Amino acid sequence: MSHEPPQNGGDPGQQGSGGWTPGDPSTPAATPGPAQPDGAQDGKGRTKRPKRPRRTGWRRAVPTWRMTLAGFLFLALVLVGGFIAGYQLVDIPAANASATAQSNVYLYEDGTVIARDGEINRENIPLRKIPRTIQHAVLAAEDRDFYSEDAIDITATLRAGWNTATGKGRQGGSTITQQYVKNYYLGQEQTIVRKAKELFISIKLDREQSKDEILEGYLNTSYFGRNAYGIQAASHAYYGKDVDRLDAGEGAYLASLLNAPSSYDVVAHPENKAAVLARWNYVLDGMVKQNWLTPADRAAMKFPVPGKVKPATALSGQRGYIVQAVNGYLAANRIIDENTLATGGYRITTTLQKKKQRALVEAVQDNVLEKTSKDRAADRNVRAGGASVDPANGHVVALYGGIDYTKQYVNNATRRDYQVGSTFKPFVLAAAIANGSTTQKGRAITPNTRYDGTNERTVRSATGSTGYSPANEDDVDYGSITVREATDKSVNAVYAQMAQDVGPDEVKDTAVALGIPRSTPDLTASPSIALGPATASVVDMASAYATLADHGKQRPSTLVAKISKNGTSLPLPARTTRRAISREAADTTTSVLLSVVDGGTGTAAQGAGRPAAGKTGTAEEDKAAWFAGYTPDLATVIAVMGQDPETGVQKPLYGALGLARMNGGGAPAQTWAAYTRAALEGTEVQDFDLEADEGPEEPDPDESAEEEDTEDTEDTQDTEKSPGPRESRESREEQDDTRTTTESPRAPRSPRTADPADAATPAPRREAAGREPGDRENPGGDPGAPAGKHPDGDRNRQADEAEERGRQAEEHRRQAEEHDRDDMAAPLTPGRT
Repeated sequence: MSHEPPQNGGDPGQQGSGGWTPGDPSTPAATPGPAQPDGAQDGKGRTKRPKRPRRTGWRRAVPTWRMTLAGFLFLALVLVGGFIAGYQLVDIPAANASATAQSNVYLYEDGTVIARDGEINRENIPLRKIPRTIQHAVLAAEDRDFYSEDAIDITATLRAGWNTATGKGRQGGSTITQQYVKNYYLGQEQTIVRKAKELFISIKLDREQSKDEILEGYLNTSYFGRNAYGIQAASHAYYGKDVDRLDAGEGAYLASLLNAPSSYDVVAHPENKAAVLARWNYVLDGMVKQNWLTPADRAAMKFPVPGKVKPATALSGQRGYIVQAVNGYLAANRIIDENTLATGGYRITTTLQKKKQRALVEAVQDNVLEKTSKDRAADRNVRAGGASVDPANGHVVALYGGIDYTKQYVNNATRRDYQVGSTFKPFVLAAAIANGSTTQKGRAITPNTRYDGTNERTVRSATGSTGYSPANEDDVDYGSITVREATDKSVNAVYAQMAQDVGPDEVKDTAVALGIPRSTPDLTASPSIALGPATASVVDMASAYATLADHGKQRPSTLVAKISKNGTSLPLPARTTRRAISREAADTTTSVLLSVVDGGTGTAAQGAGRPAAGKTGTAEEDKAAWFAGYTPDLATVIAVMGQDPETGVQKPLYGALGLARMNGGGAPAQTWAAYTRAALEGTEVQDFDLEADEGPEEPDPDESAEEEDTEDTEDTQDTEKSPGPRESRESREEQDDTRTTTESPRAPRSPRTADPADAATPAPRREAAGREPGDRENPGGDPGAPAGKHPDGDRNRQADEAEERGRQAEEHRRQAEEHDRDDMAAPLTPGRT
């Protein structure tokens, strides 16, 4: 029998009866030793984990991966939770007011109704009646992946929400589903709350309705302009037929309108045709890219010009023009956008005064429209526009847009495509005085400063000839003439040189300061700016002249006094009064313009029976005639324009109203006088309170033979020509004879006091000779007198006077021949503006 202890197969838990093996006393006990290296084993045979180095410096600010992961999971949890909560809380609401839009009400200043645009033009039709080509055109324009995408475009929605929150304005990118939700269930306001609601409703709607149902709703609720809601109404408004008869090109144009309904109406806004064509091409190219249109069919397409506008009869007469102008003002000043306004329910109080509005309509009717005849071809082209501004507050108190909004859609009061002509010249004079400008010889420019009014005189700069030689009306040579007389007679040679002396940039800046928009077409800084090639609107010009009337204080013109919806007023932009030019500059300009009415080209304005200042103007080729004038309390501009009623092309007014030639001193000035008299009837007659600087009188070198006192008289060789078929030696002597007797110096004038009795019988009207590409003034006493005859040319003078005039002219020619003729190389053609 063995006495050895039992074996446990190496199981340490089974050693001994108690599971414990006594230690061997002969074995030394373990003692602590030095730290084990990484990966070393401890005394029990276990591997130690290496110690992590402590984070120091900037690394302590960087979150660990555990912190990052935890933060990401927390954010995801919040977003998911918020999404779930929003989805549960936001329900699909009932249709909003945009689906059943109410009318907007437009009121006079006193609260009486002008117009209502509440005849909502809408006709819902099922999707099956809308041709697939039209559906594809809309999808190509707005959402090409509509049938394959989700209800929302996450990227575009987040971008739009961020830009809205950070004040960067409205952003596109919404799907058709989102647009439909916005139009039908929500509204057009740009807020984060509305975008959030739009997101959840879109997701729910996409689950509850089919893509076809959503597209049908979108096509029936979208606004296309011309008061047309839905594709069917738009088809009738633009092409006069049902939607199922539209072709792909017409459908592409209607789809283009969704981007900018009114602006892309090429009939109402022909100036935007380039942008419309670009959008139209974008839609068609998208259809080709999506295989909805063949390249061959695309290549054969031509732009389908829509038909004429047929507004509702509720907007007939002046009502439509007023509504159009007010809506344009609201949109241009970012008070409310066009789509939001189209939902209706707004109450808009305008600045228009009922009495003055009626007076303006009657004045145009009596002095323009009633003088037209169906027997005269030229009269079919006659158009008229007018606007009146209160200088004290900038309110537009009367507006005339055309004969009838339902017959002539374009608003003649707000359009910017007709040259303003010589009505721009006062801005040159105002700029000269405001800037303390001098002539080329350093003499201060004042009403009494003398200039050389020789026909086709080349404008000179400090470095020499500019090559620009504007012609006077009927090629009349005025010789030495004061600025006041040059304004009375609208002498182009003088004002072109004055613009150069002042500086074309300064002239432009002054016009803008007075109230002409800087974006006005053809408002170019060059000497020709003085002749009025710019195409400012009638309202623009009335606003600028109102600044002169209020001694140089400018207030932005406005058509809206208040706008509200459901009793809540919308904020209107601040209108701060500022000084555009000094009082002396404004009042001196007014002093000169008083002379135009007293005895210049605007004598017909005396019919107002009140002190009046003003300026006539005529566009190139008699395509428009203007009168811009003011009393101390009312500034008004009247324009008669020529436009073909079929093609819309601008037409000369030769023969219109039974006159050989149209000019600003005729029908426009007569209309201005009739309106002003009626508009101010019953109010106290006010005289101008002027602080003007007339400047010292300067001797006339044509009478004193002192050439040194005339601006650039010695430079007349620029315009001297050898006798020829057009201008013989004798005819030049006759012009010298005429000039000397008619251009006598005027004494400085003081503000006059109106005599209503005298004004009731206007003095015979004298039209100045002053043609240029932007202006043509009739030189005759009769507004319609044929051109080519100077009213003051007395060719039966005494022999000794004629001989003296001829001697003086010969002396001028002799001096010119002795002077350097280098500038003669410059072309002497009338400058086109």
